[in-house]
Amino acid sequence: MSESMFVGLCEIVGTSQQVAIRREARDIEEMVDRRVTPNDGIIRIMSGSRREGFRLKGSDVDLMFWPNNHRVIMEMSQSEYYNTANTALILSYSSESPPGFTLLQLPTPRACRDVRSSCVRMNGRVYISSSIYRQLTFSAESHCSTIHGPCSNGYIAEQEYDNAHCFVSDFWPPSASSWIDRCHSWPDPEIVDDIVRNGCHFVAIGHPLGPHENEEWRISFSRAEYKLVYSMNHCQLLIYGVLKIFLKEVLNQQSEETNKLLCSYHMKTTVFWAIQKNTLLHWCPQNLLAGFWVCFKLLLKWVYKGICPNFFIPQNNMFLTKVHGSAQNRLFLQLNELYKKGLACLLQSPSIRSYIIDVLYNPRLFICTDESIIRSEVHYDVELVTQSKLCSLTCGDISQTTKAIHMIEQYVESPMTHHQVVMIQKLATSILQRTSFLLQNMNNDTGVNKQMYIADKLSCHMLKLAAKFGYVSDMLYIAMYYYKTLRYREALSFIEMTKVKLAQPYLMYNGHVDRVRYTEAVGGQSWSSKMRQAVAEDIMLINEICYINELIPEQHSALQNRQYILVIPVFVMLHFLQFLCYRHIDTALSQAALDELRALVHHDLGMDIHNLQRDISWEILGICQQITGNHQAALYSYQQSLTQYPLHQIRTATQRRIQDIVQSTQHQYIEDLPLD
Repeated sequence: MSESMFVGLCEIVGTSQQVAIRREARDIEEMVDRRVTPNDGIIRIMSGSRREGFRLKGSDVDLMFWPNNHRVIMEMSQSEYYNTANTALILSYSSESPPGFTLLQLPTPRACRDVRSSCVRMNGRVYISSSIYRQLTFSAESHCSTIHGPCSNGYIAEQEYDNAHCFVSDFWPPSASSWIDRCHSWPDPEIVDDIVRNGCHFVAIGHPLGPHENEEWRISFSRAEYKLVYSMNHCQLLIYGVLKIFLKEVLNQQSEETNKLLCSYHMKTTVFWAIQKNTLLHWCPQNLLAGFWVCFKLLLKWVYKGICPNFFIPQNNMFLTKVHGSAQNRLFLQLNELYKKGLACLLQSPSIRSYIIDVLYNPRLFICTDESIIRSEVHYDVELVTQSKLCSLTCGDISQTTKAIHMIEQYVESPMTHHQVVMIQKLATSILQRTSFLLQNMNNDTGVNKQMYIADKLSCHMLKLAAKFGYVSDMLYIAMYYYKTLRYREALSFIEMTKVKLAQPYLMYNGHVDRVRYTEAVGGQSWSSKMRQAVAEDIMLINEICYINELIPEQHSALQNRQYILVIPVFVMLHFLQFLCYRHIDTALSQAALDELRALVHHDLGMDIHNLQRDISWEILGICQQITGNHQAALYSYQQSLTQYPLHQIRTATQRRIQDIVQSTQHQYIEDLPLD
């Protein structure tokens, strides 16, 4: 039965290889962000279950943000490690706070505006108020979000997110020093050293029972936690996955009184303690259910006692404010009823039930736990393409681009896994493309012919180099460049080559692929070969860089609303470029391209245009129709764009285009009036 559960959970959670691909993509994304973010910028990292490698349906996206030039120190002597001319230091002062919480003192007035505005004076010292800081950072975000604990919570389309604005420390907190001494069997010493060396974070929430709830900050071990999860074997990770599913589908469905008492963090904590205490001799597929039961019994014991010890600071009882009194008794009775049922309690989980029933009906069923059989080559290729999208440069600044190039040089010289090679290759492609258009933008304004000629040669070379080890769709960046530099026939030659490749029945795009034809066409080939022949992705335009003059209003509108990229479906961009180029060569072919674009936008059912990209797709159709003078059709397209989910924040541009059409129509009407 455990083996059946292992196979089922590999389908729900992913195999160890799929999880590794997700993690490596996030690690590279974070590394890029850290290297290219300026000293006065904001660092962003992903945390929570997605960072750990999960992709469970309905899970939210957890992000942490902190000012790069602010650091928390544990004692003033640590200030010697920083250049205080460009780094604001914050002192942790935890003597008056409950375990796991601290006050943050600002010893000098040097700090960013939000920090200075959050300061309060207590006992002659200046402290940063967590409640004020949380409110200030929340106010700067979307009006659609709400405060949830230390985070701002909201939705982008149907995806829930939690954004935590915090501070980082390069030092391990003294209150967690006992954790280092406790790590005899797990994790390994090198992982412990890495965790301690990377310090901790401080998130803006105080302890409800603390003496200074509005001023206190919670110590967050988010980075340490995902490194611990990384160090688990796959069976341990799947047990953690079972607990998360069991929490959502069973525990939190018992009653309204108890459905918010337990959370995923409690499940993670039980797994950490169970592994460290060696409660199971062998964490393997054959013992998966035994591992789940060990963790469930530990949780039951904690609920009975009303004590859930934080893994890093055990004195911090995470049940203290919620799991007590009548609610605790009710929760214990519910868990105890499930305990009495034994492993049969898992039958109450819709996601897990079938994997147990299959074995109950056929006890002699042989279950193979070989991951290479559970998942095919195509599954891994889809995962790799999906996760590699994260590995791109989304800034339009030449100095940041230069930093990213140096970072790739360093990375290439170090040992890399196969997945990392692919992701670095994808990152290099995006950097070459951004740099090409940056150079063109910069030198187009100089008017110096020789300089423009050299920059043009360099840009063309970089774009062609990117296409050599990029996706099929990367050839469209060459076409964009040629169109922008008025070389329409050259642009069309690359458009036609791309069109042929995009028409192949084995193309992988947007997670869709005919697995049989894909395997027949490119199965067993090198990843570089697959990328060039059979993989396409959407076209990403950085809004600080001009690629196509016709899209400048949309890019400006997006930037005004802090949206830094436009993501355009590859088939929409193909027809758009074809239309723009043929306008200068053959009006009949230009109209044919427009007809194809119109048919795509009007009739696509989500295969070639994702629902979240319909705003920009209708907009582009409207632009083409407006160029041809078909104002009525353009007006309809723009109005359709306004009705879509505003992912790209282009509404200002759309409204201006509508206004232009209305005004020009009125002007034309007045001109056509008879003089008498």
